[in-house]
Amino acid sequence: MKVLVLNCGSSSLKYQLINMETEEVLASGKYERIGEEEAFITHKVNGQKIEIKHTAYDHTEAIDFTLKQLTNPEYKVIDSLDEINAIGHRLVHGGEKISESVIIDDNVIDVLKQCTDLAPLHNPAGIMGIEACKKVMPGKPMVGVFDTAFHQTMPKARYIYPIPYEYYKKYGIRKYGFHGTSHMYVSNRLAQLENKDIKDLKIVTCHLGQGSSICAVESGKSVDTSMGLTPLAGIPMVTRSGDLDPSVVTFLMKKENLSVDEIENILNKQSGVQGISGLAPDFRVIEASSYEDNERAKLAMDIFKYSIASYIAKYAVAMNGIDAIVFTGGVGENQINIRKGICKQLEFMGVEIDENANNIRGEEKLISKPTSKVKIYVIPTNEELMIAKETERLIK
Repeated sequence: MKVLVLNCGSSSLKYQLINMETEEVLASGKYERIGEEEAFITHKVNGQKIEIKHTAYDHTEAIDFTLKQLTNPEYKVIDSLDEINAIGHRLVHGGEKISESVIIDDNVIDVLKQCTDLAPLHNPAGIMGIEACKKVMPGKPMVGVFDTAFHQTMPKARYIYPIPYEYYKKYGIRKYGFHGTSHMYVSNRLAQLENKDIKDLKIVTCHLGQGSSICAVESGKSVDTSMGLTPLAGIPMVTRSGDLDPSVVTFLMKKENLSVDEIENILNKQSGVQGISGLAPDFRVIEASSYEDNERAKLAMDIFKYSIASYIAKYAVAMNGIDAIVFTGGVGENQINIRKGICKQLEFMGVEIDENANNIRGEEKLISKPTSKVKIYVIPTNEELMIAKETERLIK
């Protein structure tokens, strides 16, 4: 079976074509600036990277042109679109109505529309991608894999906010959590590496990147996670604030005479480690500066590492213990000293990192000492493969 995995943004399209028999990525790429004359696609196949400027005014045109690259005689990976058996869509918010991966039908599209208020940037893009596929490949089976679905197993006591209950009933205001596909993939991969049934494991997965979230995975199910109603909650991220005293928001709005849109922009795009450090919104820049007598950069990194360690310790309470910690995402997979700094703060729990083993970037590896009471792994995430596997499972 060959599965086409699509991740649609408001003006972008990421894609992979995966042969599920071998789990080989036959082709991948990204279409950028959709809706503009300057739109272009970067297509990767057979070790080649081909960049083509091609105007795509909507996702239908972008998907149509992308599919032509898969059958382009110069570097084709399939002879015909008939070889694509199914399409897997990365979708963000399914609210409480979708608690697992689903075959896409009109009801699923209706749920996406109903949850648009909760994901105003992502859900409309997902709908555009689905509708575009209907036009370009009519009748092709499609599966939706939702970021929020994995977290629908959280106990109610961990997702209800301590505000008037009527707001939950009226507007669905609760913790939903995100990065579910990544947390699901790396926790299952850890069980494989340990050669254990995931039902026997208590795992904390740390997806650290531009956006970051921590998840407590007990018996293969999410029982708590750091992101909330939106991807703004939890630990401080590159430009997102993470958890705050709610009064900070209203205080700032009054003092600075800010609108709702302006304060949302500050919290989402001007805060986090960038906001503290005053540097470029790039973890590599901020971390490097923290070793060069830049006090604000050092402060930003100390807050980031402390927040993650605190969440891991909190999830030891949620699961009554931890068997393993997994680092994933661009920062989690590549930033050696960040992993070390987090684990150092968890030594009271018997966490012991092996500094030699930890000296890796982007590799799958056990990085804890044999004496560590909690195993520590680096596992590069593969959300596309997880989406493809879910698509294959449901289609079969």
